[in-house]
Amino acid sequence: MKFSRVAIFGVSSGVRNSCRGLSDRQDYLPAASGADWPPGLGRYMKLCDLTLASPLENLACDEVLLDLAEQGETGELLRLWEPAQYFVVLGYGNKAEVEAHLPFCRHNNIPVLRRCSGGGTVLQGPGCLNFSLLLSAVASGAAQNIAATNELILKRHAAALTALLQAPVEIRAPVDLAIGGVKFAGNAQRRRKHFLLFHGTFLLNLDISLMAKALPMPSSQPAYRLSRSHADFVMNLKMPAQRIKLALQKTWKASEPLLEIPFEAITRLAEEKYGRDEWNLKF
Repeated sequence: MKFSRVAIFGVSSGVRNSCRGLSDRQDYLPAASGADWPPGLGRYMKLCDLTLASPLENLACDEVLLDLAEQGETGELLRLWEPAQYFVVLGYGNKAEVEAHLPFCRHNNIPVLRRCSGGGTVLQGPGCLNFSLLLSAVASGAAQNIAATNELILKRHAAALTALLQAPVEIRAPVDLAIGGVKFAGNAQRRRKHFLLFHGTFLLNLDISLMAKALPMPSSQPAYRLSRSHADFVMNLKMPAQRIKLALQKTWKASEPLLEIPFEAITRLAEEKYGRDEWNLKF
């Protein structure tokens, strides 16, 4: 596997990258003590604040990093990224014609893509903050199965956001975070033998009115949705992304920068998989 080594911004004109040392950052929150760190997870994680140029590359990046972790080439990791354009992302098993308004998306040049993890269909775009966690999935660890992983991550995120927002954040089945029954974050995971990918989105300032145009009512709804429209079911936190990023970095003790980024593998997977209808419209 060939890597590119980076230490500062500006990897290329098409990449916004801040996978760098944190010691010179005044806004960095030092990690809390390790006394409450879940058994089976590493003491510290690597951090990669990396938004690539296209939706294809950003989806491919998560899968490539999971592959490398499974091969023992990277460890546990927190990645953060913010999309610059609108696109629809189908959960792995979703039917495109059921979960997306395909004619509207085509007419408005909104790509409809499929991710490698499960869960429902979402609208991505400016105003979304995405995170991706790579965690050890060993049988004796804290993330040994789907239910244990959901509990581990959602409890930690709910606690961090409750403290940050000064509002009671609720964990809602299956894998949502909400305030007063209104959703602001959704999540999904994909598991391998040794590592898992758990990724999700925080709604900060997304154009929710566009959601109803790009997405029909989902074919499968959580009970707490109560058939509410998109506008009534989801909310924006209206908070700067940097504040959420810092809270996540502190929560996961993500302090060591990831300096080697597999750009060639990401580009190749984006072109050969995520850029093809055979993958995106397979169901």
